Amino acid sequence: MGTNNKVVSTSKLLSLILRHEPQLVGLTLGDGGWVRVDELLARCEQANKPISLELLKEVVETSDKKRFALSDDGLFIRANQGHSVEIDLGLSPTTPPQKLYHGTASRFLDAIWVKGLQRQARHHVHLTASLDVALSVGQRHGQPVILEVDSLQMHLDGQQFFQSDNGVWLVETVGTQYMRLMRQE
Repeated sequence: MGTNNKVVSTSKLLSLILRHEPQLVGLTLGDGGWVRVDELLARCEQANKPISLELLKEVVETSDKKRFALSDDGLFIRANQGHSVEIDLGLSPTTPPQKLYHGTASRFLDAIWVKGLQRQARHHVHLTASLDVALSVGQRHGQPVILEVDSLQMHLDGQQFFQSDNGVWLVETVGTQYMRLMRQE
């Protein structure tokens, strides 16, 4: 397996463990989703899914979406957002920019126009200030479309927004009145 494949497969494993199923390797996420790096590596080894410290650091440093964060002292790691397990990331509400974007696949549009953007199994709907990121996310799920969200108006109407450490904007839900189809590829 090439180095790049190893980084990608390790990133997927870390996403599974740190966002969705920490019990897969016998872990419990601490406050803010943090776990000790040495414990994570030991538990992965015991579960026959070994990760070296060097590979872990490479995954954190090279992740295009900055999915993971190491503590300043390098002793702890967490996923920056996207959890399906109950976690408080300790983020404070903040004022969003006027417009944000959500990338999705065209096959989901009918449901979105009925229910709006829902968080599904995650804790929040993920939005971005980057059209390129929105397009990239939409492409992962099929024929991409980009929805423009009137985030500032949502904020003025009382919706709370949070921004994760890697710049992803998080909100509980987005009603259809705040969205417009911006781009269909």
